[in-house]
Amino acid sequence: MPTSHRRHDGGHAEAPCARLVLAAVDRAARHRADGVPSVPLWSILDHLAIRPRSSAARLARRRLEALERSGSLRAERRHGVRVWGLTAAGVARLGGDRRALGELPESPQHRAWRQARVAAAQELDRVAEDLGALLARACALLAADPSAAGSDAWLVLAEELRHACRRLGSAVHCLHEWPEPAEQGADVDLRAEPPHSRGLDARALARLPSLRASRRNVVLWRGGPFG
Repeated sequence: MPTSHRRHDGGHAEAPCARLVLAAVDRAARHRADGVPSVPLWSILDHLAIRPRSSAARLARRRLEALERSGSLRAERRHGVRVWGLTAAGVARLGGDRRALGELPESPQHRAWRQARVAAAQELDRVAEDLGALLARACALLAADPSAAGSDAWLVLAEELRHACRRLGSAVHCLHEWPEPAEQGADVDLRAEPPHSRGLDARALARLPSLRASRRNVVLWRGGPFG
């Protein structure tokens, strides 16, 4: 469990100590989904809970450069961006001080999981009510003359229903089905996992991986189906 959720901003900033920077580089690399062992500055700052363009960020950059000069880190450019990774000396240095990993702030992937759970717990009932209101509208149109509403009303309602169902499905996933991420590796949404619902036919099962895209992105809950 993370020791702190604070971010370190600039007013009276101090350079993060060497062991924390090494631990941040190590964890940032382990949390990359593609397994690349070197990481850019923005990712390291995120694992240190330091805001970009702050005085603390400038001091962290200097600490990275010092660790590079001492041989604990190696630097290179990937796609024009400077990235850092642990050397064998850096791994040995960090291995002798494993407490540094416990001193790091909450990891970005754990923060995303926690914030999504909080948002889902707060919004689930409201999202379900929104969907219920749309279903009631649809039932009312069907109970009257379906042709009287006109085709456009049905087309618009179809998009509204789709958006509302996706929001509800996302909220249910974030609250009940997204396991707490382990710190040892990247938290990847395995969209090909077994279905959580029963009774889906073969065509629905085949489409599940694509339907599950962005189910953890709570930002998409904002707004409506038309922006």
